Amino acid sequence: MAERETLLAFPCDFPIKVLGERRDDFAQTIVAIVKKYAPDFDAATVTMRASARGRYLSVTCSIRAQSHAQLDALYRELVAHPWVKVVL
Repeated sequence: MAERETLLAFPCDFPIKVLGERRDDFAQTIVAIVKKYAPDFDAATVTMRASARGRYLSVTCSIRAQSHAQLDALYRELVAHPWVKVVL
């Protein structure tokens, strides 16, 4: 299947921000999902920020994206997780 037209030139650095319920293992769970699709992802580069009231946590992972299909598959798994509210 041919790659569909995109504004991205692969490979490229691509940040993914995931917002979800604040839980002790939320960040580790997100990193595990990201590593399935980007095995070279360095978890030490993760940035996190709690919401003002502390109910939610945003986790940003910057990966070296190889294809649009890779990003689509990663996005689909992240949004399907019950703790995740938004993926940007």
